[in-house]
Amino acid sequence: MLQGMDSISSCLGGSKGAESRYETPPASELQRLMWTKPGTSDHMDEVQPRIYIGDMYAAKDKRTLRTHHITHVLNAADGKFNVNTGASYYRDTKISYHGVEAFDMPSFDLSTFFYSAAKFIKTALSSPNSNVLVHCAMGLSRSSSLVLAYLMIDENLTLVDAIKAVAANRNICPNAGFLEQLRDLDKQLHYQARRQ
Repeated sequence: MLQGMDSISSCLGGSKGAESRYETPPASELQRLMWTKPGTSDHMDEVQPRIYIGDMYAAKDKRTLRTHHITHVLNAADGKFNVNTGASYYRDTKISYHGVEAFDMPSFDLSTFFYSAAKFIKTALSSPNSNVLVHCAMGLSRSSSLVLAYLMIDENLTLVDAIKAVAANRNICPNAGFLEQLRDLDKQLHYQARRQ
């Protein structure tokens, strides 16, 4: 698997600094970049400084949230038929809440939430003492997709570099539809960067 990662990196050029050489890889190549962390059963992992991805158990464990100094929660599985916490669940804390009512199905258009979720994460991180938890039911697909989108939109990472950064700290697995939406975002952002 590591050999595959090296060959992907060398042919893709890595970051957007090598814009003329970078092309969004096919989904099959991106999937090889995931699941690089030795198996974990953690409910919550810090995937970037002050950004955590977790599951519904982490989201509902207020003591764990306090321990990790979580000040913002982005629920990528909001709603009655998902992880039904909502702002009212955190009313006895100082946590800021943002809900995205997304379903973990390849046909669901998560891309409509990429920019609003990225804005919430960016706002959370604008304060040096804030930490943000992005979660869904299992912390694998919806939440990781929104964190990857944030890293691409606000941190100017390519999809390849975003996946490498997150997968180094947590097993992630955006469903096939979300991965295609992230590929589309990568192409759009790369095209915009080339035109500037």
